[in-house]
Amino acid sequence: MNEESSTLADIPGLMRIENPGKEELTAHCMELTHAVYPHHQVYGQYCTIHAYVDCPPERAYDYLRQGHHLEEWTCSLRDFAPAGPPGLWVGHDRLEDDTRIYCEVVANPEAMTVDYHCSWDQGEKLWMIYLMRVVPARLVLDKPGSVITWTNCRHPYYDDNPHPGAAPRPDRPWVGDYWDLFYAGHTVEMNNLKAILEHRHRNGLPVNVAPPTAVAR
Repeated sequence: MNEESSTLADIPGLMRIENPGKEELTAHCMELTHAVYPHHQVYGQYCTIHAYVDCPPERAYDYLRQGHHLEEWTCSLRDFAPAGPPGLWVGHDRLEDDTRIYCEVVANPEAMTVDYHCSWDQGEKLWMIYLMRVVPARLVLDKPGSVITWTNCRHPYYDDNPHPGAAPRPDRPWVGDYWDLFYAGHTVEMNNLKAILEHRHRNGLPVNVAPPTAVAR
């Protein structure tokens, strides 16, 4: 995605890998991850976060269901392009050098659920499932806007890479090595999502941006 045309520079408060850098971003996540409680009891098997967003639920859902927007609100997913099979996209996860991430979006407009089925390195088995739901805030908080929930489950593959031979290099860290930072990292990303949606909605701007058209290499 063209950074200059995405208008993200006008939105205050975004924390993406381009502006603070990997080290500062990781340090910030570490500050959000307190050590005064048994971490595994709170975040061991599931990671769920939620936020109120001052944007109509239909617009929030339409933004989320278009997977290329992950390039805007996530900290490190970039350069998505069609991967070949219909609905499958491939991009880069800049948390680690030369790491590809595959993604397919499974969306339900009636329930306003958006599930991202992802995996590092290969696109045959998409086992990293990110479950999101948009709830009308009028329904649950009696005010305009949206409540967005996001849940990730600790699939066994987080602890054991099922395709080590597909890694770009033998010493590349595995996505599961970041699990203890998932809550903090996802909180940063949810704040990014909230900032983008609210900024565009409040300023009368289009919420969506055009998808990339380049063919994946």
